[in-house]
Amino acid sequence: MKKRNLLRVPVTQGLKDIYAMDMHTSYQAACLGRFNVTAFGRLAAAISVVRTALVTHETKILNAIELLDAAIGVLQQVRKKGDETNVWEIPEEQRITVLDGINAAEQCIGTLDVALLAETAEKLLQDVSAE
Repeated sequence: MKKRNLLRVPVTQGLKDIYAMDMHTSYQAACLGRFNVTAFGRLAAAISVVRTALVTHETKILNAIELLDAAIGVLQQVRKKGDETNVWEIPEEQRITVLDGINAAEQCIGTLDVALLAETAEKLLQDVSAE
């Protein structure tokens, strides 16, 4: 039986813009003191989806996973504090780490395909719902 090649639909500029807007708008809200659980969720979801998809795709982009992991580490601390105190903020001294993660996600998203992003987002949503 002949192996069929799967159709790879590259990420379009529109989809890149949606991810970028979710990440940068949420980051700006944090910098302006208007960060909340919704903005946190959008930022964390976008970074997590790109990071997980990159691992699945076995990216060769230097330091991408490390930068995304560092940003996720900061966001985990933000979530813990937010859950405990209902204060949602990215400490000023840790903002560069999150911004580096956002920039890495933006740089890498073009190496992925639409199906992989959709499947990854669905899997992560199921994992979160199961918790």
